Amino acid sequence: MAASELYTKFARVWIPDPEEVWKSAELLKDYKPGDKVLLLHLEEGKDLEYRLDPKTKELPHLRNPDILVGENDLTALSYLHEPAVLHNLRVRFIDSKLIYTYCGIVLVAINPYEQLPIYGEDIINAYSGQNMGDMDPHIFAVAEEAYKQMARDERNQSIIVSGESGAGKTVSAKYAMRYFATVSGSASEANVEEKVLASNPIMESIGNAKTTRNDNSSRFGKYIEIGFDKRYRIIGANMRTYLLEKSRVVFQAEEERNYHIFYQLCASANLPEFKMLRLGNANNFHYTKQGGSPVIEGVDDTKEMAHTRQACTLLGISESYQMGIFRILAGILHLGNVAFTSRDSDSCTIPPKHEPLSIFSDLMGVDYEEMCHWLCHRKLATATETYIKPISKLQATNARDALAKHIYAKLFNWIVDHVNQALHSAVKQHSFIGVLDIYGFETFEINSFEQFCINYANEKLQQQFNMHVFKLEQEEYMKEQIPWTLIDFYDNQPCINLIESKLGILDLLDEECKMPKGTDDTWAQKLYNTHLNKCALFEKPRLSNKAFIIQHFADKVEYQCEGFLEKNKDTVFEEQIKVLKSSKFKMLPELFQDEEKAISPTSATSSGRTLLTRTPAKPTKGRPGQTAKEHKKTVGHQFRNSLHLLMETLNATTPHYVRCIKPNDFKFPFTFDEKRAVQQLRACGVLETIRISAAGFPSRWTYQEFFSRYRVLMKQKDVLSDRKQTCKNVLEKLIVDKDKYQFGKTKIFFRAGQVAYLEKLRADKLRAACIRIQKTIRGWLLRKKYLRMRRAATTVQRYVRGYQARCYAKFLRRTKAATIIQKNWRMYIVCRRYKTKRTATIVLQSYLRGYLARNRYRKMLREHKAVIIQKWVRGWLARTHYKRSMHAVIYLQCCFRRMMAKRELKKLKIEARSVERYKKLHIGMENKIMQLQRKVDEQNKDYKCLVEKLTNLEGIYTSETEKLRSDLERLQLSEEEAKIATGRVLSLQEEIAKLRKDLEQTQSEKKSIEERADRYKQETEQLVSNLKEENTLLKQEKEALNHLIVEQAKEMTETMEKKLVEETKQLELDLNDERLRYQNLLNEFSRLEERYDDLKEEMTLMVNVPKPGHKRTDSTHSSNESEYTFSSEIAETEDMPLRTEEPSEKKVPLDMSLFLKLQKRVTELEQEKQVMQDELDRKEEQVLRSKAKEEEKPQIRGAELEYESLKRQELESENKKLKNELNELRRALSEKSAPEVTAPGAPAYRVLMEQLTSVSEELDVRKEEVLILRSQLVSQKEAIQPKNTMTDSTILLEDVQKMKDKGEIAQAYIGLKETNRSPAMDCHELNEDGELWLVYEGLKQANRLLESQLQSQKRSHENEAEALRGEIQSLKEENNRQQQLLAQNLQLPPEARIEASLQHEITRLTNENLDLMEQLEKQDKTVRKLKKQLKVFAKKIGELEVGQMENISPGQIIDEPIRPVNIPRKEKDFQGMLEYKKEDEQKLVKNLILELKPRGVAVNLIPGLPAYILFMCVRHADYLNDDQKVRSLLTSTINSIKKVLKKRGDDFETVSFWLSNTCRFLHCLKQYSGEEGFMKHNTSRQNEHCLTNFDLAEYRQVLSDLAIQIYQQLVRVLENILQPMIVSGMLEHETIQGVSGVKPTGLRKRTSSIADEGTYTLDSILRQLNSFHSVMCQHGMDPELIKQVVKQMFYIVGAITLNNLLLRKDMCSWSKGMQIRYNVSQLEEWLRDKNLMNSGAKETLEPLIQAAQLLQVKKKTDDDAEAICSMCSALTTAQIVKVLNLYTPVNEFEERVSVSFIRTIQMRLRDRKDSPQLLMDAKHIFPVTFPFNPSSLALETIQIPASLGLGFISRV
Repeated sequence: MAASELYTKFARVWIPDPEEVWKSAELLKDYKPGDKVLLLHLEEGKDLEYRLDPKTKELPHLRNPDILVGENDLTALSYLHEPAVLHNLRVRFIDSKLIYTYCGIVLVAINPYEQLPIYGEDIINAYSGQNMGDMDPHIFAVAEEAYKQMARDERNQSIIVSGESGAGKTVSAKYAMRYFATVSGSASEANVEEKVLASNPIMESIGNAKTTRNDNSSRFGKYIEIGFDKRYRIIGANMRTYLLEKSRVVFQAEEERNYHIFYQLCASANLPEFKMLRLGNANNFHYTKQGGSPVIEGVDDTKEMAHTRQACTLLGISESYQMGIFRILAGILHLGNVAFTSRDSDSCTIPPKHEPLSIFSDLMGVDYEEMCHWLCHRKLATATETYIKPISKLQATNARDALAKHIYAKLFNWIVDHVNQALHSAVKQHSFIGVLDIYGFETFEINSFEQFCINYANEKLQQQFNMHVFKLEQEEYMKEQIPWTLIDFYDNQPCINLIESKLGILDLLDEECKMPKGTDDTWAQKLYNTHLNKCALFEKPRLSNKAFIIQHFADKVEYQCEGFLEKNKDTVFEEQIKVLKSSKFKMLPELFQDEEKAISPTSATSSGRTLLTRTPAKPTKGRPGQTAKEHKKTVGHQFRNSLHLLMETLNATTPHYVRCIKPNDFKFPFTFDEKRAVQQLRACGVLETIRISAAGFPSRWTYQEFFSRYRVLMKQKDVLSDRKQTCKNVLEKLIVDKDKYQFGKTKIFFRAGQVAYLEKLRADKLRAACIRIQKTIRGWLLRKKYLRMRRAATTVQRYVRGYQARCYAKFLRRTKAATIIQKNWRMYIVCRRYKTKRTATIVLQSYLRGYLARNRYRKMLREHKAVIIQKWVRGWLARTHYKRSMHAVIYLQCCFRRMMAKRELKKLKIEARSVERYKKLHIGMENKIMQLQRKVDEQNKDYKCLVEKLTNLEGIYTSETEKLRSDLERLQLSEEEAKIATGRVLSLQEEIAKLRKDLEQTQSEKKSIEERADRYKQETEQLVSNLKEENTLLKQEKEALNHLIVEQAKEMTETMEKKLVEETKQLELDLNDERLRYQNLLNEFSRLEERYDDLKEEMTLMVNVPKPGHKRTDSTHSSNESEYTFSSEIAETEDMPLRTEEPSEKKVPLDMSLFLKLQKRVTELEQEKQVMQDELDRKEEQVLRSKAKEEEKPQIRGAELEYESLKRQELESENKKLKNELNELRRALSEKSAPEVTAPGAPAYRVLMEQLTSVSEELDVRKEEVLILRSQLVSQKEAIQPKNTMTDSTILLEDVQKMKDKGEIAQAYIGLKETNRSPAMDCHELNEDGELWLVYEGLKQANRLLESQLQSQKRSHENEAEALRGEIQSLKEENNRQQQLLAQNLQLPPEARIEASLQHEITRLTNENLDLMEQLEKQDKTVRKLKKQLKVFAKKIGELEVGQMENISPGQIIDEPIRPVNIPRKEKDFQGMLEYKKEDEQKLVKNLILELKPRGVAVNLIPGLPAYILFMCVRHADYLNDDQKVRSLLTSTINSIKKVLKKRGDDFETVSFWLSNTCRFLHCLKQYSGEEGFMKHNTSRQNEHCLTNFDLAEYRQVLSDLAIQIYQQLVRVLENILQPMIVSGMLEHETIQGVSGVKPTGLRKRTSSIADEGTYTLDSILRQLNSFHSVMCQHGMDPELIKQVVKQMFYIVGAITLNNLLLRKDMCSWSKGMQIRYNVSQLEEWLRDKNLMNSGAKETLEPLIQAAQLLQVKKKTDDDAEAICSMCSALTTAQIVKVLNLYTPVNEFEERVSVSFIRTIQMRLRDRKDSPQLLMDAKHIFPVTFPFNPSSLALETIQIPASLGLGFISRV
């Protein structure tokens, strides 16, 4: 459709605005072709008439639909123009707090001026391996794209970071380098990224300065090449610097500073080592005081100096070289203070003994007189002679400044070379990624040579950028087979030609520099003559002859010609350089060594800025006569060559662009200045990218995306099986103009605005559909409601009408009867009443008629008289009024006529005067008359109002008077009645007075009688009441005391219980922490061991089998091998023959260095363990101390003494054992070790001796502990004294003394006993029957009962605490054993590799054995069946023989001869043991572990069979009491399991199988250990099979640690399997079809980084979970362990899904929340099906569930905010705010979350204390436990199948 058709009513457009750049408005009327004005309504509520340009008639830009605002990629916008780009960036930056946005291939980064939590290692892991368009824009996404393309395409990459000063270029480059270092890893031991970061303080101090725009502005550009090896790991880096601004050394503008290093030196001048520099305040030096701003607010130059020196030290710059650098810098400052005095106009001199120059000479080590001479003179060489010529003061000053700039540039170059040396690597570089941090386009009020060079460089970069964008567009069109039409884009080649071509600006500048008397003015005239009016890009200012204007790609820039020639020449006198070269200061000549060589074109630039590069590895060798010529090259020529080299480097790489934008000039966080942003967008090429995209087909959709989005615009008949044809048919109907779109192979291409038009059609269709649905549903609901109401009304009406009809019939019957009665009665009444009234009426009429006649007569007489009076009065009034009116009218007529006459006379007099004035006067008169008339009307209205008010008041007055009259009459009647009543009251009062007198007499008599009775009562009851009161007081005291004792006892028990509960909780927490820390230590150890093995394998491969080339491989293998060994193993391994192949010389130091690092890590872990152990010991001492105070009986103390004595004996025996092992170990090392390994100077010997000394120190510590225990035992025995005779009172006193420490409770109890005992006699006297004494005895019994209950509770809690302490003690012992095993394991050599031929043969035999497996199983079954039959037959035969013997008599037995009988052989009773020979051990391990295939075992055999077989072998060795055999078998088993897991560690079935068997083996060792805690679950037969000779607790710990490692490896395997499925299945795939719609996407949606893989769905995840669960169940894994694995799997699913949701704006929508909730419900259903709901897996999905709910809830009001805060308890504040910021409507019916609502959420959550981390830790592994699970299987019933090839072992 035509673009003008979109300008309809309510369409929104952008119009230019001087303040906001672009302002949004809405059309109030449709636009028609030919209209010159658009009626607009602005957002602030004003209406505006917008006039179109009559020449271009260009309409304002249309605004994108709200659904497209805030997109990740600007190219996804339908309307691509400047206001759309600016608005999209502002919405993302201000509303969503998103600083990164894609613009095609460019990443736009806006500086937030605030630290954001989006650069952590979790974010790096989230972006690693992702496609660039799948995640939200980020600098990490660009870095990942560069890294992947480098690895995939084998092509070097470049990341070009550009922008203004303060836009964040350096930070972006730093984060890119951090990403490379984290993802790729470092090939060397030292981290290259840390070295590069360490170079930042140095480079900032010598290359950054304060400007008007930035306090830390980089005054140079840099290009860092990060080198990678063939495995794409970082091996080194190299830095090139560009355009150092040398002029800043000698001149600074107002409010600016010199380089930071000068101010840092001045601030540190008081340091002792800087005294020799003779520095002072920065204001004392000419080179640092010109800007007038020596201090930066918030920056301490002294601290910055310390950071700079520290960085120099880290990079290997020694202290002497550092002081040399500072000497040179201080010399530059003193050189700036050198002053010249003029002799005449052509010569000058320096004052004698000039202090600044003498200081400079001392610091530089040069001769004062020589330097003084050559500062004021110069040497001129001709063909024949040489002259020494004096120079003027101005020339001498310029020469001094040029020398200072030259020295600083050389020093800068020297420092950069040393940084590169520190970053250089000896390994060959395979590829690199370059990061270019370079300045952007610059334009100031005064632009000179520096800005000219910068803008020239930006022109070249912009040209390269345009060509790259154009090339990508062309490739996309060709790939999709779209007809290619040449897009007209801005080509800045003419501008580049103007600068660098022949007779260009630089060429003319160089030519003018060669002229003897060339000046800036002559050069300007040449420019005008050559280019003015000939080149459209070159202009001349109107008011200046010393400037020129160049039209750059970003803007017009006016350059001042002054200083161009001088800066281009960069003149430095050779004599001054020679003086410096002859310096005694050794470092100074080093700076000028390259002066004699041919300078590279990339080593110097303008005097304004200097271009520096690293010295190449192979310097070019020039001809002998070339040096002088090269040295005389101008700065412009050098800069042009260096720029060409940079462009060659960039063109040889694949570029990636990052454009940094400075949002405001005041560094306010998240503040967006539209004017500044537009300037930078125009300057950095973003808008050019948009323009190129908009010129073609910017909007691109795949056919499936188009079909999914616009399916609502299609009819059912239009939908075909071919999606491509369907889209074609629909588009031809929707968009008539075929030029507006093109069909590619996989995509549809749209021109600008067409997607917005389609979105409008879709929204209209959806709106119409919604209205229709609403109409239908509302009609259906209302009709349903109406029918229901009508049925109800009909029913109610039916019943009501029936009731009413019945009532009406009854009413009619009653009415008829009543009517008859009434008729007769009323007739009688009426007749009698009529007669009475008739008589009364006649009498009244007679009197009334007479009265009325008299009144009428009087009234007529009065009215007649009044009429006569009125007649005369009215006549008089009328005459008076007529006279007055007549007089007034005549007077008015006279006045008016006089006025008219005067006016006529005046008119005649001023006929020649202005007629206009007359009109004005006339108009004024009319206005006055109108005003008078208006006043009269208002007075009339007021008069009428007053009259009406008067009438109303009269009416009110009359009504009030009538009321008052009636009230008066009523009051008179009441007064008469009151008089009558008062008379009656007086009579009644007299009677009452009489009655009162009588009453008083009777009352007095009654009182006297009652007083006598009361006195009698009081006298009789006084004694009883006194006794009762005393009794009640005693009872109250007793009850109060009882209550007090009960309460105090309760409080005491509660406090004790609380303390015990808190202690137990704390102990449990400590236990869990210790377990987690222990498993983390195991994980760290296994990782280090794997790394060690991998490095060893790499070294062997490098030495033995070198292969060219390398592919990217995963280095995270499992290499758990020979982890736990014992001292006897050392003796065995010592006897093994040494390897025939000796490692190379390079291998030994590598292995030993790694070995020492591992040893250092072990010592650190031991120290940490020791700290924890000390803390636990301290807590145990506290508990034991409290326990000692609470003990009651001497029996307990005796038991404690026995326990401590046993403990002492155990410690002594343990010490003896450790001593023996230590001596054996020393003897074995000294006798049997290889001399090259155990020599006194060897590293291994030193490490081993260190370990031995540490063990001996630990033994000494144990000795001291034993001595301390003995002393404590002796003191306790002396303290205990037998107490045999004790009375009850003494027992009670002892109890009370025990309770004294409990506080005030015991004191109250003592007081009670003392009060109860002291007045014993008084109690008997008060209460003779002994009631109080009985109460006291009962109280004592109750107290004793309470005390006994309290003591029992104490003992129970103490037992629980003791059990927990025992568990902690066991864990500590296990940790100690683990550390000992770890130290021993590090010294063992690795096992020999199995040769390839042997492995092949084993594999073949294994396959044959597996083929015969089924046949052997069948034979075993038949053999067992036949055995059972034989038993049955033998039993029957025996019964028959017994029966025959009973029937035969004894005589027959004697006489009959004895016949030979076949006696059946009794089957052997097996003991559940397996016997094998010592030499068959390796064969056993090989067949049972190394070559066993889990799949066949799990299907055909019982679960855990290998574990049972191994344990039965261990039982037999225990039965034989062969400790060597037990140790050898267990060690071989552990090492073989590790070897299998290392070889097939990526196979889930293998890892699961051996985890199950390891746990079963561990359970068997516990079940048959003989310990009571494990034996209680066994049968009596199983208890007979317990181990008898050996305690294998240490090996149980080893197996437990091995199981932990296998579990962690299992988690890693399933994570690697699940990770590719999770994002696709949980987020991307539409489980509920049609719910979510696809929004328009930009260029970055699909990249070519990785080929498209198969799409995973939720069913794929569920199938994989089913597979995991079935495999674990088949292998017989413990149910509790399966629950832990499932919990870990669900945590991984939830964490990865939530992390991707938080980093993907396109996934945060209402429909996606519904998809996630549905997917989570399917996972919960899977848990219910597997009976795993109590595994804790569902709780791990809680953050994901709450995030999905957050996407679906309302987000508008404060109530919604409160609901969200209470609902999202599992999400952190950062995650909630991130989801709300990312929430994106997919349809126009949804609304965005307002900024105010997000701030409300933040205010409500500000008190919540949670982690600031944004993403969940997807790598977190929950600590695993292995609950004891005994087996009910009897060992003697286990059959060994022949398929295992274990025929060499026999059952016992």
